[in-house]
Amino acid sequence: MKQRPEPVPSSEAANALEGLALAFAALDKPEDITAFLRDLCTPAELEALSERWKVVPLLLEGVPYREIHERTRVSVTTVGRVARSLSHGDGGYAAAARRRFPHLVPSH
Repeated sequence: MKQRPEPVPSSEAANALEGLALAFAALDKPEDITAFLRDLCTPAELEALSERWKVVPLLLEGVPYREIHERTRVSVTTVGRVARSLSHGDGGYAAAARRRFPHLVPSH
């Protein structure tokens, strides 16, 4: 049986994530970011990321989970995960939503 490699130390993983964030921050045109995402992610990963982002404005508008599912075909489980992250996550969805959908996000 194939053994899994040792897990990456958390400090190394944090540094790698910061490097990725800096790569995104260095890109300023949507078409460059799209190209980077297409190079970085598999089609399934892109679909999953896109689905999560697609439900954010609907959640901010207060649309019920079931209705979001019916409109978008995104699973209710995924809608719930996004809602949880939006409310109790690290603030990434909220930061992006404030810039993309300022009319939906109250300013603090």
